[in-house]
Amino acid sequence: MAEASPPCPGQDPSVAALLAVRPALSMHAMDGLVLEEVPLNTIADALGTPTWVMSAGTLRARYQRLATAFRATGRPVSIHFAVKANDHLAVLRVLAAQGAGADVVSGGELQRALMAGIPAARIVFSGVGKTMPEMQAALRAGIAQINVESAEELELLSTVAQAEGLEAPVALRINPDVDAGTHAKITTGLATNKFGIPYNRAVDLYAHAATLPGIRPVGLAMHIGSQIVRMQPYRTAYARLADLVRAIRARGLHIEALDCGGGLGISYRDETEGAPEALAAAIHGELGGLGTRLAIEPGRWLAGPAGLLLSTVILRKRGYEGMPPFLVLDAAMNDLMRPSLYDAWHGIIPLSARDAVAPAEQVHVVGPVCESGDTFGHDRTLPHMDAGARLALLDCGAYGMVMSSTYNARPLAAQVMVDGGHWAVIRERQAITELWAADSIPPWVDETLLPSGGGL
Repeated sequence: MAEASPPCPGQDPSVAALLAVRPALSMHAMDGLVLEEVPLNTIADALGTPTWVMSAGTLRARYQRLATAFRATGRPVSIHFAVKANDHLAVLRVLAAQGAGADVVSGGELQRALMAGIPAARIVFSGVGKTMPEMQAALRAGIAQINVESAEELELLSTVAQAEGLEAPVALRINPDVDAGTHAKITTGLATNKFGIPYNRAVDLYAHAATLPGIRPVGLAMHIGSQIVRMQPYRTAYARLADLVRAIRARGLHIEALDCGGGLGISYRDETEGAPEALAAAIHGELGGLGTRLAIEPGRWLAGPAGLLLSTVILRKRGYEGMPPFLVLDAAMNDLMRPSLYDAWHGIIPLSARDAVAPAEQVHVVGPVCESGDTFGHDRTLPHMDAGARLALLDCGAYGMVMSSTYNARPLAAQVMVDGGHWAVIRERQAITELWAADSIPPWVDETLLPSGGGL
């Protein structure tokens, strides 16, 4: 491939530029696009498309970089992978083997984390609406911490813990009213967001928690949003968190743990990726002198760059004269929801080395679902691709497969994990008959059927 040069502002990065910052990907003259040591056409030949592919090597490398950044400060943190980013057992197992814990937000995620071999003592339960059965399951499992998000939830948890005869280790999740500077749908630390306890009520509620039966307050938690690439919002939020620690201790209360949240962003297009070293410095600078245990909850930063979605061009559709053509893919918004939900940008690279160096053109990249929002990008500058060409949508390892649906009666895509020169199917493509396997028809419906031969 030609040497990559940075794109001009507003210009889509070239294939070479996208590859240059994704070390697990390479383009071979004969094999085409290769992930680690596996040609992606080999997977597409065997399984068809759309197909998700995860890189185990990328998960390990990014986890180690994150852990190393915090060790370098002299204050290692406990790393809890945000399971909502990617809940596949194989992904969780790879990260667990590196030492990762889990941050879960539902009873289902709790069970997945345990099934993947993550010890209960390394699991934190977050989320604004935990049910009583979920609280019971968390307490019975003996997880490390429950991040409580409201006074009302605290009272409910106290009731559940008493009934179970157990003690709930609790951190109060604080809403610091800090703008993370990210997309409105993934910011979580503003006063208008549903998450967390208002900052000005935190000290009193912590004191109240210490009086409740079945509750053992251990610390505070904070998460201000996702896809954050600047450190100033973190520093502002952590400085406010440090002030709360001092105010709580001034009341004679014990506090031993701080959960600093996640949200570190990646480079989808040409953004400057959030650096673990900078995050470690921000946490160490604002919180390192408080003598507490520290934890973080990364999701996207660990898993996002590890995943791809393989797809095939069904056809090129001409639009109005003078308008870019539509590249209609066999992948759709039911597979990858992020572009439709957040107007998110994902890099697109042909699997063929020949296609990768074809003349560039402007196209609209869309899926086949019957929604105008089923689009992966308008006016995208891409190498020319004809019907039958295969491509990879990049950086889909977080909030990709986990958000998929079967809308338009489209079965869930197959999933694969690559590790060095090996690859394996980690979830078979859903059979179309599975779409209605759990459906049932009430017996009285048959009585209302029209006579045979009826029509419009």
